[in-house]
Amino acid sequence: MASGIINFITDLTVKITTAAWGLFLLTWSVGWLIRGAPIPVLRFKRVGQSLIEDAVWAAFGLAIGTSVFALIAYIAKLFGATPPKPP
Repeated sequence: MASGIINFITDLTVKITTAAWGLFLLTWSVGWLIRGAPIPVLRFKRVGQSLIEDAVWAAFGLAIGTSVFALIAYIAKLFGATPPKPP
């Protein structure tokens, strides 16, 4: 029973993290498209710059969070727990 819950949480974490990285790439790309668009409206270009900055901060948060989860899994493995492998 516990193994099923652990596998469910692992699968859910992998899916959410994958979706978050995909959203980061989409936001970052759209930000650069807006910023580089040949439209002479400065306010419009600032929106693109804001999207780029927000996407970079989100990627930083995702990287830190993923690293913390990996460290927790490593420590749990050192103490004898066997965390499931992601698919």
